[in-house]
Amino acid sequence: MFAILKSALAASDLLTFNLRNRDKWIAENAARVPAGSKVLDVGAGSAPYRALFAHCKYLTQDFAQLKDEQLRHGGYAPIDFVSQANAIPVPDASFDVIICTEVLEHVPEPIAVIREFGRIVVPGGHLILTAPLGSGIHQEPYHFYGGYTPYWYQRFLEEAGFGSIVVVANAGTLRHIAQETIRFVRMTRPFAFAAPWYSQLFWLPFWLLLAPILALAVPLAARLLDRFDREQRFTVGYHVTAVRKVVLDS
Repeated sequence: MFAILKSALAASDLLTFNLRNRDKWIAENAARVPAGSKVLDVGAGSAPYRALFAHCKYLTQDFAQLKDEQLRHGGYAPIDFVSQANAIPVPDASFDVIICTEVLEHVPEPIAVIREFGRIVVPGGHLILTAPLGSGIHQEPYHFYGGYTPYWYQRFLEEAGFGSIVVVANAGTLRHIAQETIRFVRMTRPFAFAAPWYSQLFWLPFWLLLAPILALAVPLAARLLDRFDREQRFTVGYHVTAVRKVVLDS
């Protein structure tokens, strides 16, 4: 049963919609960046978006302390600036574009990181940013925050000198719920979690009954109905763009 469910999930975006949506959004924004722009990928890790910026001068930053298995492609890409994200060793206004994806939850002082973005991007330069609103602990022990709200982005990006701030939810509450029902099925599959064998044997028929509902029916319904979620108060995360304000001499 689990193998069948796993195959069905792999053939859809029910389990991976978060990553797929983010990758698509990054690609759309990268395509709008003018050729020759100087781009810094902050917290680049394995640099999964390098190819999207092939038309630019693309550089990377990371603190480079995670294990290979904690990174998306199993190891670090070449890192140009090994540093903390709130103290990147470059002059002011060094980059036309800053990209930072799923990093803010892993830094001890995220507000200081936002301020650093404001320092190193040129006036009129762009910020391409994503972070979760709700996520389980990962890349431990470097996971410090559960997530960020639109109000957080609006307040601290503006304080750091950014304007034209656009915050877009990565799907809505129903898809987030569906992600967790799939997680429930995966975590509780019989003989794969820490419980006495007789308890797991007792649980088996209930799991077989619930698994198709929670891992397929609920996620499929969520995929269809999520578009009607007007509030999006419990999305998996947000996609954010902002522009560094140009200060005119008085």
